[in-house]
Amino acid sequence: MLVVSNLVKRFGGFTAVSNVSFKVDQGEIIGLIGPNGSGKSTIFNMLSGTFPPSGGSIRFEGHELSGVAPHTIIKRGIGRTFQIPRPFRRLSIFDNVELAGYFGQRQHSRAKATEAAERALAMVGLPTDRHARVDGLGAAGLKKLELAKALATGPRLLLADESLGGLDEKEMDQAARMLRKIRDELGITIIWVEHIMGVLMRVVDRVMVLDHGEKISEGLPSAVASDPRVIEVYLGTDADATQAAAAEKRR
Repeated sequence: MLVVSNLVKRFGGFTAVSNVSFKVDQGEIIGLIGPNGSGKSTIFNMLSGTFPPSGGSIRFEGHELSGVAPHTIIKRGIGRTFQIPRPFRRLSIFDNVELAGYFGQRQHSRAKATEAAERALAMVGLPTDRHARVDGLGAAGLKKLELAKALATGPRLLLADESLGGLDEKEMDQAARMLRKIRDELGITIIWVEHIMGVLMRVVDRVMVLDHGEKISEGLPSAVASDPRVIEVYLGTDADATQAAAAEKRR
């Protein structure tokens, strides 16, 4: 479905992503992890068209996406969430999602956008009442709204950016189950950037690890958690990651 080859992103003299290659098959949930500044968000921004690559290739369903505008990428079937939800506060929950559904269509239709919003809100468990306000949502609700907006665009590939940030343990488990439900029931392929490795490792099919813009490991969660290079990167910087790696190694 997605083939990324020798992807590079430079900002002036700084190389944020260096020759990263990977493939994503239809129906997979791929975890993309690494310390802060490792290049995860930069890769998401290139996949979604926010940043043009400095080098390399991004092919989605056989079509090159390098340099394609974000709104066109959405219409081609790649949706994304953002770490920090920024909904339109003056619009209702429903209107926020309906607007995303309208924006994601190749041929705009209000009726289809309404249907897409109803399906997306039902999937994530938010009210379909047109009068429910965004201001009533807590952290978990805002994360659900981000997912609903992305789902309303009709993606075949979802880029989920830190869907667990700011949630408590129960909410994190619910959010992780939601991502798996989206894959299992809707058939949407997912790339998931996350810092909470203990939860991510229980959900994903494969994991890719970045450090200083380079891919240092890729494979099954158990293999990646046991990789000495991964453990070395996380030791002393992320206690949760270190504990998750140790737990996976003992299994």
